[in-house]
Amino acid sequence: MNTIAFVTVDVFTSERFVGNPLAVIPDARGLTGDAMQKIATEFGYSETTFVLPPDNPDHAARVRIFTPTAEIPFAGHPNVGTAFALGQQSAIFGKPVGDRLVFEEDAGLVEVSLLRNGGDVSGASIRAPGRLTIGETIADDLIAGCLQIDPGSILHRTHAPTFASVGLPFAFAELDSLQTLGMACPNAAIFAQAAARHKEDKTGFSLFVYVRSPENPWSIRARMFAPLDNVTEDPATGSASAALGAYLTALLPARDAEVKITIEQGVEMGRRSIIGIDVRKSAGTVNEVLLSGSSVFVMRGEIQL
Repeated sequence: MNTIAFVTVDVFTSERFVGNPLAVIPDARGLTGDAMQKIATEFGYSETTFVLPPDNPDHAARVRIFTPTAEIPFAGHPNVGTAFALGQQSAIFGKPVGDRLVFEEDAGLVEVSLLRNGGDVSGASIRAPGRLTIGETIADDLIAGCLQIDPGSILHRTHAPTFASVGLPFAFAELDSLQTLGMACPNAAIFAQAAARHKEDKTGFSLFVYVRSPENPWSIRARMFAPLDNVTEDPATGSASAALGAYLTALLPARDAEVKITIEQGVEMGRRSIIGIDVRKSAGTVNEVLLSGSSVFVMRGEIQL
C-alpha cells in the first residue's frame, strides 16, 4: 500500500495545542488535485498544504492550499506553517534550504523569510502576494444577522463594513467592545444570504470582526467565521489579518507610514494566536505587507493511499 508523509504544526504560537493547526504534506508528488482535496477534508483543519517542485528552479517550491471544501489561491497561516516545516529540513527537492524562500502559489509568488531563535527555525515572515484591493461595502444588518449581534454595535468611525484583500478576500467589520466580540455566534443561514448577495468571496462569506484596544489602536483582538466553508471559527487567519492591516494603514491620512500591528485571535476558542503585521505605505499607496508568527511541531505520520 502506498503511503505519503505528513506533519502537523500549530501556527502563530510557540505553545503546542494552541494557535492554528495546519497539516503539511512536504512531498506531494504523485497526488492528484482530487486526492489532495480528500486528504484536506479528512484532516478537517482550516487548511492543508501540499508541497510540489517549483516550475521555476530558482524558487523553493510550489505550494497548493486546500480548505476542507476547496482549493484557495493564498492564505497566511498555511504559508507561515509550511515555511516553518520545510525550514526544519536540510533540503527541499534536493536544493539546500536557505533563510529566504519563494513559494509559487495561485495568487502569485510568496516571499518567505525564516525566523530563528538560537539558530533553530522558530517561525516565518511572509510578504503578501497581492496588492491591497478594497471591495464593496456591506450592510450593518447583514453583518449583525450573520453574528446574531445588535447592528448598533458595528462601528463606522474608521470604515463601514467592507471587503478587502491582499490575495484572498474577506469581509471586515469593527465592533464596539470585547463583550460584543465574545457574544458573536454565526448563523449559517444568514451567511448563505450574505454569500448570495456578495460574490467577491468565491468560497462563501468569510467574516473577520475585530476590536481595537483603547490604549493602542494597533493592538487588535479578532475573530473569523466562515461556516459555508466548513470553518465555523478560525483560530488565526493570516490572510485576513494582512488585509486588515493594509486597509487600516491605507486609511491613515499620512501619505507615508510604517505601521506595526499585533492581532490576537482564537481566544474565545481556547486556541490563542498572535499574528504580527508590518505595513509600509509610500506616496499614498500600501506597497508592502509582511505577516509573521511562530510555529511548533505537533505530529508526524503517514497517510495510506
